[in-house]
Amino acid sequence: SIRKYNIDKVHFTTCQTIQLHNLNADAVCAIAVEALDHGIVTRGGGGDFPRNVMVSPLSGVEQGEYFDVSPYAEAAAEYLMTLIKTVKLPRKLKVCFSNSPANRTHATFRDLGFVARQDGTFDVYSAGGLGNNAKMGVLVAESVEGSKILYYIRAMVDMFTTYGNYENRAKARTRYMQDVLGDKYAEEFQKKLDVVFASGVNMDIPAEKISAEEGAAGKAEADAPMHVTKTGDGSTAEGWRVIPQKQEGLYAVAYHPIGGCPNPDKLVEIYDAIKDMDQAELRVAPDETVYIINCTGSEAKKILDITDDGASNLFETSVACIGASICQVGVRDSQKLLATLVAAAREWNFPEGTLPRIHISGCPSSCGTHQIGRIGFRGGMKKVDGKPVSAFVLYVNGKEGEPAQFGEQLGTILEEEIPSFLKALGEEIAASGKDFETWYAEDPERFKEIAAPYL
Repeated sequence: SIRKYNIDKVHFTTCQTIQLHNLNADAVCAIAVEALDHGIVTRGGGGDFPRNVMVSPLSGVEQGEYFDVSPYAEAAAEYLMTLIKTVKLPRKLKVCFSNSPANRTHATFRDLGFVARQDGTFDVYSAGGLGNNAKMGVLVAESVEGSKILYYIRAMVDMFTTYGNYENRAKARTRYMQDVLGDKYAEEFQKKLDVVFASGVNMDIPAEKISAEEGAAGKAEADAPMHVTKTGDGSTAEGWRVIPQKQEGLYAVAYHPIGGCPNPDKLVEIYDAIKDMDQAELRVAPDETVYIINCTGSEAKKILDITDDGASNLFETSVACIGASICQVGVRDSQKLLATLVAAAREWNFPEGTLPRIHISGCPSSCGTHQIGRIGFRGGMKKVDGKPVSAFVLYVNGKEGEPAQFGEQLGTILEEEIPSFLKALGEEIAASGKDFETWYAEDPERFKEIAAPYL
């Protein structure tokens, strides 16, 4: 499509999707139809529909994962698509699966999250979400067999249509149902679930659809890898962007274009490189990284060379939404701010780890996931001499892994002063000889003291 339609703007999102920008109407329609031939459904990408089901990006190939959750995610996606024409939801519905405590898909604070357990089952979290009125999900079930997940999705849909707000879109996301039901939320979910089971409709996922081997209790085996038949050829690769897979001799290569916006020609180059590589594929991550998986060592080295235009350190893997230059509801240009900060950081040349990955959202919707960043910025405004000036709200100490936590909002900083603030922060951390995580853990209040003059 990039070649055929001369696409000039691509963005990887924090919901594991790829946005193609600056298209005319003819291109939009043609791409949507042609995508179906490749198993890509664009309907539900916007509006009050179930969105794409998210899954840990290295599920099935990741060393240390509890088990491969991708077969369950695929079954969930197939089921949710059957609801697009039959159920009118108050707002969008996001379902996701996490394969480990890393919680890469934010399963503990999505509309519905299935969190893998070490025993091969799932814990289920409901009615969470970032943005205004951010909330952690409610734990509604534990130790759920993977073959039963569709019953929980149906119960969630029924909860949403019963208690969701159809009158006020600003309060229509599932997290607002926690405000409506309070401590009774989990109890009401269980009632809906009981009705689904009592209906007699068989929604069990057939064993043949689950690629991981299962035990007698229907539990996935933790060490059962996805069906990758490719094997290593004896070649090896190493580097901070190279991840050895659970399949011996195979590697994944991480590529994080700055701001999640690769040069479209780079994607063409990657495609040309991997199209003849056996079982190689791209996986989009919720932090705007893509992984090229199932590479031999020599293939991984080739991909490393091709993708050397991406982030070269932790700070450069920072996350930013598409921003106000394109987004109709955006308040500030998050991409512009990130580009400015990356350029400045290259001049400062702090030791690796001095500045953490930051998360930037152009507005309160949190598409840049600022609320879970170690440092987060959210587009806003600040009055100077009675006039509105571009600014960002500062957050600190967010965390996506289990147990997840939302960052603390500290105040509003002028956009033009953010580089000075991060430079001052970086200089103090670098002088201590520690990385950000160690430095912050020892004295969280010092962060606030450094930020105070800018707020």
